[in-house]
Amino acid sequence: MLTHQNVCTLWLLLLLHVSGSALKFDLFRRNPDPQEGDVRLFGSQSVSEGRVEVYHEGKWGTVCDDGWDMAEAQVVCRQLQFPGAKSVVIGKDYGEATGPIWLDDMNCKGTENKLFSCVFKSWGVTDCSHKEDVGVSCETDDANVTIDDSIHSLDHSISLSDELGRIFDSESGCDFQILVRSPTGNRMKDGTLEMGETTICMHKMILSRFPLFNASKEITNITVDISQTCQPHFTSFIRYIYTRKMEVTFLSVQCLHWMASKFGVKQLMEDTGRLFSKIIPEDPSFHTQVSLLEYAEETGDLVLQENCIQYLAWNYQNLTRSPAWTHLSLKLLLVLLARSDLVVPDEYFLLQTVESWITEKGNSTSLETQVDLLSRIRFPMIPAEKLYELESNSSLYSTHKKMYSENMLKAFQFNVLLFSNLQSNPKFNREDDDYQPRIYIAEPWSTAIGSSKKTSNPVRIHYPNSYNRQRYEYGYDGRFFYPTASPYGQATTKSFSTPVHNSLIFKDNKIRWEANVLKSQRECSNRGLRCESFPVARLAPQNQLTQQSNVLFHNRLLLMCQGKYICQVQDFKVHLAYIPVNETQLLAYPCPDDQYTYHFVVRPEYV
Repeated sequence: MLTHQNVCTLWLLLLLHVSGSALKFDLFRRNPDPQEGDVRLFGSQSVSEGRVEVYHEGKWGTVCDDGWDMAEAQVVCRQLQFPGAKSVVIGKDYGEATGPIWLDDMNCKGTENKLFSCVFKSWGVTDCSHKEDVGVSCETDDANVTIDDSIHSLDHSISLSDELGRIFDSESGCDFQILVRSPTGNRMKDGTLEMGETTICMHKMILSRFPLFNASKEITNITVDISQTCQPHFTSFIRYIYTRKMEVTFLSVQCLHWMASKFGVKQLMEDTGRLFSKIIPEDPSFHTQVSLLEYAEETGDLVLQENCIQYLAWNYQNLTRSPAWTHLSLKLLLVLLARSDLVVPDEYFLLQTVESWITEKGNSTSLETQVDLLSRIRFPMIPAEKLYELESNSSLYSTHKKMYSENMLKAFQFNVLLFSNLQSNPKFNREDDDYQPRIYIAEPWSTAIGSSKKTSNPVRIHYPNSYNRQRYEYGYDGRFFYPTASPYGQATTKSFSTPVHNSLIFKDNKIRWEANVLKSQRECSNRGLRCESFPVARLAPQNQLTQQSNVLFHNRLLLMCQGKYICQVQDFKVHLAYIPVNETQLLAYPCPDDQYTYHFVVRPEYV
């Protein structure tokens, strides 16, 4: 069941994303109930500007502008986790304020942590009217943040949409009423929340398309309880039901998504859910992505669920080093292990992370569950040299010796027999996921071509103790591993060699590849190509395969944004992969200034 706290939690996520505060994700799961002395900005479409309101004795009240200057504004903005204040706003209409005026004649030094720590008359002592309520405009620490003003037009309109919109606006002939109740943030004398009420007049014929409104013949009205934050957007949501058109901002998207899920307006829910992809990469702790996935499951938004899971799969390495890793649910880990688009150095790395997760959980994970998790590892995809070391290096081998032995035997057979020979084994199933590669970026299967902006130099590191001190030769920029043979740089062409297949019998049968990032038609023409758009990535073999007609290459291009996270994974078609830019709206997740590093991944598969 969706709760008021669910709504406020996701709204707080968006609010803190815009604020640019260093604490934005630490505060993600805070209790939304206001506390004595809290401040807020109210009545503006921008989260960084509005009328100053302060919470006292269970009620929100305003502040008189007498004596206000930048010192007071600085205190308010810092209390709200903004870097500082831009200006004091006087005389602007932020909507009607009906509560008390709590503060007057403020005198702040500018260094106070809370507004009520400044000198003022006394709580509620004032000679002002609400026409003198003060507002402030706060700074954000990212000059490029324009999310407040981002407008996305959704148009699912049908014939007569505009006419239906006019009917809704006129309230002519309506036969159904929705009473919208939302807490004002104030408390009554008995301690209960004060509720504000608004009535919306509608037509049963329109609502009949959405059964969750319960607009039957016998019922002429319903009551909807909604958060104070979402209340201003409810009328726009209802009007969309008439017109099938709406302008969505990042200040309204979560509320509209929640309303659409609550009342079964599926198309609106899916389209607003896609806008969440803008915030998915923002949290390196991964608490946001996991919490957003839980919200998507509660609302039944399958598109948003896939967006969250896909991001976690593509950025699995970062996830395993994040604070969210040890708290990851068993259900989510099982989902990730089922995916072939999981991006990892190799399958042995994946095994070690699963062993680490099981060890961290201790006795809370049953032996049966442990076997279930470990069985999701694709043992035939583990490099042969790692298989030989597995018995001595695995932290769980002795606990699950039978499971490891059976899977290692399966893996050794795969490494020393041709795929066609395995088919004589009655236990062999060529469609088994165990024989399908994931996206492996370890040498020799990957190379990288850097963006024009160099972000870091590669270094060699050891994995932490929980990974059994297994050495992997990858560069590390603080968030992501990549092959040290291909550090970030200016080159637009790289050559590298891989075996024809990752099974041991093909170890010495090499194929040479050339990876390019082509930026003009001239560069394409020089290679006998005609490219449709730029830039375009090319990954082509440089020598012919012989006697390997049962091996096909399903290669991938990974776009890493600013050396921080993978924002796109693409197939190569006829050796080419066209690289989207943000303006085309094709990126799975946004990347500021299109600052990519291009990872070329070779993926041989038996067919």
